[in-house]
Amino acid sequence: MSKIILNAEPRTVTGKQVKQLRRQGKLPGIIYGNKIDSKSITLDLRDATKVLSGVTSSSLVTIVLEGKEYPSLVREKQIDFILRTLKHVDFQAVSLLEKIRASVTIHFEGESLAVKEFDAILSSGINQIEIEAYPQDLPEGFTVDISKLKEVGDSILVKDIVIPENVEVLSNPEEMVVFASSSRPAVEEEGEVAEEEELETTEVEPEVIEKGKKEDGDF
Repeated sequence: MSKIILNAEPRTVTGKQVKQLRRQGKLPGIIYGNKIDSKSITLDLRDATKVLSGVTSSSLVTIVLEGKEYPSLVREKQIDFILRTLKHVDFQAVSLLEKIRASVTIHFEGESLAVKEFDAILSSGINQIEIEAYPQDLPEGFTVDISKLKEVGDSILVKDIVIPENVEVLSNPEEMVVFASSSRPAVEEEGEVAEEEELETTEVEPEVIEKGKKEDGDF
């Protein structure tokens, strides 16, 4: 993947005055972390929106600030849900020589034969995998091929996902990612109940040998 670069400028404006920056097409943000004190910054809103719309929490973004490059990860994006625009972005500067922990999103592809042929329902488990790697080795995401789910009861676990050699998985390898379950559990239960009721109605009542007046001492 090509290097992702965003140019930033120091920001002195804070508080309510930040709204004015947004009107000027600027995006306020902050950068902190490795070899840098926490700094308030601004980016071009249009450029930042275009770039950040395609990155994940494990994507490496190079912030160029005052002539220096800071390899960073996007830690938080605040969005105006009415205007559908970015309001603020937090970046964490990282060292390319130190491993870090990150959560990587799982994506699904393909078509499950269990769904197509047996009307199964796919139940998802975890949607992210915790890993540790050097920042430049962090994968954008993990792709899971659900065509491996061929019958009801088939599942894909964390240990079934192909992981690059330079990435260490921290999540439990036995954790379930996706499972093909039956779509008709209720029908089977109703059938079992009906069968039980039928058995009950066909049971033979105990034969009464004699009906008569109780003798003294009978209870």
